[in-house]
Amino acid sequence: MDYDVIIVGGGPAGLAFARSLAGTGLEAILVERQPYAALADPSYDGREIALTHGSRAILERLGAWQGIPKDRVSPLRAARVRNGRSAFALDFEPGPAGEALGWLVPNHLIRRALFEQVAEQSELRLACGSSVVSARTERRFAEVQLSTGETVRGRLLVAADSRFSPLREALGIEAEVNRLGRAMLVCRAAHPKPHDQVATEWFGHDQTIALLPLNGGMSSVVLTLPEREIERLAKLCDTALGVELTRRSAGLLGPLEVASSRHVYPLATTWAKHFGARRTTLIGDAAVGMHPVTAHGFNLGLSGQGLLAAEIGKALRQGRDPGEDSVIRAYERGHRAVARPLWLGTNLLVTLYTDERPVARITRHAGLRLGARLPLFRSGVRSILMAR
Repeated sequence: MDYDVIIVGGGPAGLAFARSLAGTGLEAILVERQPYAALADPSYDGREIALTHGSRAILERLGAWQGIPKDRVSPLRAARVRNGRSAFALDFEPGPAGEALGWLVPNHLIRRALFEQVAEQSELRLACGSSVVSARTERRFAEVQLSTGETVRGRLLVAADSRFSPLREALGIEAEVNRLGRAMLVCRAAHPKPHDQVATEWFGHDQTIALLPLNGGMSSVVLTLPEREIERLAKLCDTALGVELTRRSAGLLGPLEVASSRHVYPLATTWAKHFGARRTTLIGDAAVGMHPVTAHGFNLGLSGQGLLAAEIGKALRQGRDPGEDSVIRAYERGHRAVARPLWLGTNLLVTLYTDERPVARITRHAGLRLGARLPLFRSGVRSILMAR
């Protein structure tokens, strides 16, 4: 074998998994189409990641949390869900002793911190600026041909190359792909009213808008609309866009002033029919690409790679092949058990809160009020948000 593990994709899940292999003695290669410089210093992409307690613990173990500037970490003290024009809101309060629900951290800073950890990692080769041209698996090995002309073999092939994973498709692993016809526009905005570190998710009629509290009188605004409408808004000047965002958020935080570049992301969800196959596993968005409304996707990717690394570690301690079928199936069972309820629940929530029929409006408003009266419901959701 050329390597024990071949990792395809240098996003957060791929980088975290590569780092999780440190100290195992396994020889690994990470294949990423972006050049080295883009991985080492990724550009701001507008996305603020809501990290749970569990995800923070993973990043701490990997040494990445310590590399994120503390002034760029914004605590999420509480969350509020609003529906339509109703003044009623369902609140999720802090945990015991005022413990934060989570932390908001710029995506590009997480990626930078993870890359810093793997950049000099022994027993790991970074094949930047290259992509997979073809892939195949046999009983004893997986083989990929790179765009550079090189062919490499390994005992385990790990796909971490996005929700539209070309590697997943090349290997014939089917996936449910849902292009939603909607897009989200994200940017930072300054405002005069305090947010008190409370996130607001507002399901308005024909739109969804989230106001995520950042440090320094700033919020990340995430607006979801049909793709064509988002394209129109993205072309506005900063002043006009600020006026539009203020109107769409009903002035909750006062006049919004655009304070960053704006970024547009078409929305699509994916669910792979299998998270593993012969000599192959899928992690991150290649396995399950979540709708961003519940902020579970990034955290699920981190926990999934951790589970795979744990199963590989167990196999090594028992003298077994890290790419054998029992390792892959154990990972798949464990990750699907966690991911499936989140996938189904998120899709149900999105369906309910984007349905503008009168009966749906009544149902979701009644659901919010019922949830407010059930302490066990609120504490259950809070425990998911604060998952360890």
